[in-house]
Amino acid sequence: MNKNNVLGDDYAFSPVPPTARSNLFSMILIRIGMMTALSQFMLGATLGHTMTFSQALLATFLGSLILEFISLGLGVAGAREGLSTSLLARWCGFGRLGSVLIGVVIAVSLVGWFGVQNAVFAEGLNYVFEGQLGFGWSAVISGMTITGLVAFGFRALSWTAKIAVPLFFVVVGWISLILLQRHNITDLITSMPTGTPLTLGAAATMVAGGYVVASLTTADISRYCQNERHVFWMVTASIIVGEFIVNSIAILIAHALKTDDVVSIMTQTAGWIGLLSVILSAVKINDVNLYSSSLAVANTVEGFTGRKWRHTWLTLALGTIGTTLSIMGILDKFTHFLILLGTIFPPIAGVMLVDYYVLRTSRSLLDAARTGQTLPTSTPLIGWPAICACVAGSAVGWNAKFGIASLNSILVACIVYGVIAKIRASSPHTHTKGLK
Repeated sequence: MNKNNVLGDDYAFSPVPPTARSNLFSMILIRIGMMTALSQFMLGATLGHTMTFSQALLATFLGSLILEFISLGLGVAGAREGLSTSLLARWCGFGRLGSVLIGVVIAVSLVGWFGVQNAVFAEGLNYVFEGQLGFGWSAVISGMTITGLVAFGFRALSWTAKIAVPLFFVVVGWISLILLQRHNITDLITSMPTGTPLTLGAAATMVAGGYVVASLTTADISRYCQNERHVFWMVTASIIVGEFIVNSIAILIAHALKTDDVVSIMTQTAGWIGLLSVILSAVKINDVNLYSSSLAVANTVEGFTGRKWRHTWLTLALGTIGTTLSIMGILDKFTHFLILLGTIFPPIAGVMLVDYYVLRTSRSLLDAARTGQTLPTSTPLIGWPAICACVAGSAVGWNAKFGIASLNSILVACIVYGVIAKIRASSPHTHTKGLK
């Protein structure tokens, strides 16, 4: 038995060996579970309420291209090296301390999303008991139940997804049929939106921002894929289902009901069935949120102190924090970060992709380590060019008034990082610093 499994670390500090890889069906289910939460319905409803059907689909297409590019690039790297995103970043331009910063950003955003999704779950649970539990106790019960699931590691994600994903689609499909059965689909497709118009660039950034954290952490999941072909089908299938199919249904429902508050209407219309969709959504997305955030924090702690904390204890601690955020009312506050996430995270992915596939700065180290199923023998301390490129990309993406913010940010980061790397490579005083 592998030592990582005994300790419950779930390969947080080592490559996932070939013997621990999962089959394609399980990987696709887990990834689709990440991409089909009720928050995706909220996003689709927002697009449908503010744009025509064709405009909303175009925004979905453009945002999805960014997600596909990031997910596939980092996913293949994760499967090839067997490393999580926060660990892989050490040898993709950021160095040990730079990857620590990435781990902190990933962990904060994912724990926040855990709180948002858990709040939705808690409201539904409280509704079932007719308010007798109260929102606070409902949030505690739902949050700690999911935390317990994730504490068992990656295998728990697999069997949870096999149960939750099919049931979620059955429930949501049935509710959608109820809401759309009295409307003509052609009329809904050609109808005009009733909300305040949204620009194509802002809409595409919302699409990318909604799941850009999941795209950046693709390696956390893809490191369990058996090969690169499995990564492609896992990523592509999840985007087709999660973005195009779910978004299309939500857009049509928004046009039919003339509102963007589709999720509340779905749960209220379908009663217990609607509540079941909320519960399934929260379970299958929050287990992945908590899983990736625990990996990110594990890398952060190890990068700063050299100590390797157990995955199980990190999961329990982060789940408790996320549950607390739910009780504090994060549902009404954290969702405003959607556009912000769409500008901060793409530059990180862009730098990692340029370093891994174009500059290949540490590929010789990674190749040697892969042969022995270990981590590279030396680690750069900190990648200032990578950090500077991310800051520049985020600044342009946030402040530029043209185009798609997510695309602007990732392109600027890639260009800045490539230029700095070329200048450093041509300098006779450039040398690599590493920690043994």
